[in-house]
Amino acid sequence: MFGFNWKTFEKSGESFSAASDGGAHPPRRTGRPRIGLALGSGAARGWSHIGVLQELEARQVPIDVIAGCSIGAVVGGCYAADKLAELEKFARALTKRRVFSLMDISFSGAGMMSGGKLRDELSRELEERRIENLPITFGAVATEIGAGHEVWLRKGDLVHAIRASYAMPGIFEPLQIDHRWLFDGALVNPVPVTLCRAMGAELVIAVNLVGDVAYRGTLIADAAAMANEPELKPHETAQGREPDPASPRAAEARQLRRQFGRAANGAPGIAAAMLDAFNITQDRIARSRLAGDPPDVLIAARLSKIGFFDFHRADELIALGREAARRALNDIAEVAALEGQIHGFKPKH
Repeated sequence: MFGFNWKTFEKSGESFSAASDGGAHPPRRTGRPRIGLALGSGAARGWSHIGVLQELEARQVPIDVIAGCSIGAVVGGCYAADKLAELEKFARALTKRRVFSLMDISFSGAGMMSGGKLRDELSRELEERRIENLPITFGAVATEIGAGHEVWLRKGDLVHAIRASYAMPGIFEPLQIDHRWLFDGALVNPVPVTLCRAMGAELVIAVNLVGDVAYRGTLIADAAAMANEPELKPHETAQGREPDPASPRAAEARQLRRQFGRAANGAPGIAAAMLDAFNITQDRIARSRLAGDPPDVLIAARLSKIGFFDFHRADELIALGREAARRALNDIAEVAALEGQIHGFKPKH
């Protein structure tokens, strides 16, 4: 009942495992299936993954394998490293101003943001953690630039793997791992069911964050608004003093406005347009991949009213994630016949 068809996801060389461990899978556990969780991409909506994990944990549904893509790799990697509580604390503390402060302009030409501030936040909790030493089997999906290969990161530095998985083209600088330049995995596998099964999961629960997208232009209305500050006319400030237009912070704010905001005629800035186009694309790719290799249980949170850059709405997103997981509990129990096989598991009636 818990077996699966290897032919459904063997790609004859289309997928690669960076720093591969030879493809060895953990031995099957007796008495119950090995349960895998595939956490999908979706930018800020990914905070709902925290709620999903919390609800499954509260119901004592064990997770043996986690595969993550983009924000799913962030949450999944932190969970596998036993750092979910720290990530939740960070997410709930985010405000519009704090989100704005984490956006560091890149001058390398490889991306609009260097991602250095986000890297520092991850390194603070996950420094020197290696994927192969985590207590839970974990893998992240990335995309190789040029070749378009799907790359599975299953060994090596955890922070590097996470950063490669969320390096959105044109927004973040790409990462080089094992002589490959890598971008966001959502370009090839937004909800990595395939990777979950390849790492030994016999029952896969997938979380899709982009299936109910309502493209409402809610990415970033304006960089000044993200900073929780009013837009100022020349020679005006909230205190009546003229701002220093030559200050580095003022220059950075102007640059962010141009890239993430909208022009006077309402046209989106280049970054806003890229983000929206990227999200439309990953939605189409996710639909195709899930149709070709469906999970055993699909969790789809109701997130259409939350924008992809609403990182400051973690409280709502985590609650919505828990609600979505609760709705799926009976499906999990039915598909896997978990009643009596997992101690303490109580499906919702």
